[in-house]
Amino acid sequence: MTNGPGGLDETANTLWHGRFAGGPSEALQALNDSLGFDRRMYQEDIAGSRAHVRGLARVGLLTDDEAANVIDALDRVEAEITDGSFVFVASDEDIHTAVERRVTEISGPAGAKLHTGRSRNDQVATDVRLWTLGAIDEISGLIHRLATTLLHRAEAAEQHYLPGYTHLQQAQPVLVAHHLLAHGWALLRDADRLADARVRVDVSPLGAGALAGSSLPLDPDGVAEDLGFSARFENSLDAVSDRDFVAETLFDLTLLGVHLSRIGEEFVLWSTAEFGFVTLDDGFSTGSSMLPQKKNPDVAELARGKAGRLLGNLTGLLATMKNLPLAYNKDLQEDKEPLFDAVDTMRLTLLALDGMIDTVTFNFDAMAASADSPYAAAIDLAEYLVARGMPFRDSHAVVGGLVRDALAGEGSLEDLVANHDELGPDAAALLRPGVPVRNRTTPGSAGPAPVADQLERFRSALAHRQG
Repeated sequence: MTNGPGGLDETANTLWHGRFAGGPSEALQALNDSLGFDRRMYQEDIAGSRAHVRGLARVGLLTDDEAANVIDALDRVEAEITDGSFVFVASDEDIHTAVERRVTEISGPAGAKLHTGRSRNDQVATDVRLWTLGAIDEISGLIHRLATTLLHRAEAAEQHYLPGYTHLQQAQPVLVAHHLLAHGWALLRDADRLADARVRVDVSPLGAGALAGSSLPLDPDGVAEDLGFSARFENSLDAVSDRDFVAETLFDLTLLGVHLSRIGEEFVLWSTAEFGFVTLDDGFSTGSSMLPQKKNPDVAELARGKAGRLLGNLTGLLATMKNLPLAYNKDLQEDKEPLFDAVDTMRLTLLALDGMIDTVTFNFDAMAASADSPYAAAIDLAEYLVARGMPFRDSHAVVGGLVRDALAGEGSLEDLVANHDELGPDAAALLRPGVPVRNRTTPGSAGPAPVADQLERFRSALAHRQG
């Protein structure tokens, strides 16, 4: 017997088939099923089930023999899924259904008790939280790896410098180490944000049931401890409906993606013939299908492009979450795909960028040649006058006038400065190659002494976060 035209056998073994005389339509099942993407949480689902079974045994809802039987079945199911021998069937609408079906096949009546006191609502919330904790730890490790690579390249850059930019216009020279560590500090903030978000992910929802808890003597505190969570839920309605932790993790990954996009954009520019600041390793660049001479910065471009994908994942989930009434709604099934995609995207992007930066060749001579424009020392001239008592606005106007005259062809800037009554040869010496960057002496600035201090601070910050 079928459930009408296009229907499935009404004996389909769903977790909720007892309420219905017929099975779900093909269209409903196709829309409803999430096994295609949530099966990747099988280890988290099985871990949650083991803890739940042990909790049921502690309160006497399962005998010790039944609990051991079910846990053995869970171990077998995990092994089957891992080695690829597990056979999914049409009624396995999600990973929870598939695991429970197979456990019951293996362990019999004891397996039918697996879902005692539990709903898929608190079960899936637990799975997603466990998976997200692992993902945060993995991404945090990759951030640390990239930050370490930036540190090593900064240390190796020694006293080499390049132009610093505002509005993509040359502004002042900065040490290459200073520029690389600017990206490094942003990455450490990303790691800090993920660590902070992790605190709010680290809460067990098991025991909340469908929405209101249970009349059975469950042990949510013991289950939370068993699973390694730092706490259990405080409100059962909130526990099954909360996806703030997914949105927060997505935001952190999106901002991380934005920071990686900035790195990518710079390496795209730096690798052009017009800049010539870097030469990409062959292993982290591609060629053209038509133009033999091309060497394309695909890693950097994809790092730039993936930020848009991450932003879409975040805004899509926020749009899904808005206006949802308490407690669980099927809309929340849409939490996993953007989360999985964001983590996968960040994993690949971090690894590829790390390899690109680790193997890139810095063309220090080209950087210095570009940074040695005398106009990059204009602020040094203005501050030279300030140090001799001239108000900054007046000194700014004096130097600005000299720059205008030099650009108009009235002489080189160095000659104009050397012959100026309030400047002279000592001021003109500030325009010589390498001098402007050595003049940056304030804490956190781009000169040799503060950068040496910064390198030590960055090493310490990395070591602290690793510990």
